[in-house]
Amino acid sequence: MTDEQGLTYAEAGVDIDAGNELVTRIGTRVEATRRPEVLTGLGGFGGLFELPVDRYKRPVLVSATDGVGTKLRLAIEAQRYDTLGIDLVAMCANDVLVTGGEPLFFLDYYATAQLDTDVAAAVIDGIAAGCEQAGAALIGGETAEMPGMYQPGDFDLAGFCVGAVERDAIVDGSNVTAGDVVIGLASSGPHANGYSLIRRVIDEAGADLTDTLDNRPLVDHLMAPTRIYAHAVRQLQATVSMHAMAHVTGGGLADNLARVLPTEAAAQIHENRWERPAIFDWLAEHGGISADEMRRTFNNGIGFCVVVPAEQSDTALQALANAGETAQVIGEIEHQRADAPSVSIG
Repeated sequence: MTDEQGLTYAEAGVDIDAGNELVTRIGTRVEATRRPEVLTGLGGFGGLFELPVDRYKRPVLVSATDGVGTKLRLAIEAQRYDTLGIDLVAMCANDVLVTGGEPLFFLDYYATAQLDTDVAAAVIDGIAAGCEQAGAALIGGETAEMPGMYQPGDFDLAGFCVGAVERDAIVDGSNVTAGDVVIGLASSGPHANGYSLIRRVIDEAGADLTDTLDNRPLVDHLMAPTRIYAHAVRQLQATVSMHAMAHVTGGGLADNLARVLPTEAAAQIHENRWERPAIFDWLAEHGGISADEMRRTFNNGIGFCVVVPAEQSDTALQALANAGETAQVIGEIEHQRADAPSVSIG
């Protein structure tokens, strides 16, 4: 009696061998992100990470999760996959930093219709690069092939970051007071926010991604990876009193800074104190986007901000410069008035 092979998983669209090949290809790159606290390698059912209690008296875990939005669609259309992973890590790790937390480890979720190991390896290589910038270990992830859920060539990304902060060192904005200053750290461009509007502008303007802006292709401006501010924040934590921090994502500078201010405080931000990257001027012009809409949608050149005592601003700026950041005082903290917004930009 012969055993005839019936329908296989591969014929249904899921290639287990391709998944195994991917794990092999990314092994060396993932190993480069390893921290001493990591107790497992790739391939297990769960990643083990020993909490560094020798460095903390009363550690509090901090977690964040995010994706890269429709920047992913632009990346797929432009076939630019190498920096998406940095965006993914940045969107999570920068949120952990806001609390004063140290990013410890990261996991990713990669879902697609049919696994292209070259594309997936490029994306995960970027994730590893982002983890190195954040100081976090890439301890695991999930690669899911789901034919019928995605169109051919499409994939989706999600990331998960866990960090730790000393209980009495949590930065929650409660120490913000009138007279403090707001320091803005430069962004690399739109980061990973506002891309539904960006893609609409490109379509309606009939723009070509190879068009030149400031002697660089337009696609380079749009695909510039989100800055990861971990090194800079560590420098500041060792140098000045951190009263508040904000990661400038969807909602722009006003909405995100407002999230970390106490009810009795307000911020006055001065747009003339930093140079807005050319890509934002291009978007405003080609999309006919109002100044208010630009402020609500994009970071407009400031990707992260910190609130420190005014007398420590020079020290903070020097620490940020030493960390490789472009930063300046962009505003002041005032007493909140009943008839005024908590963050005013002008």
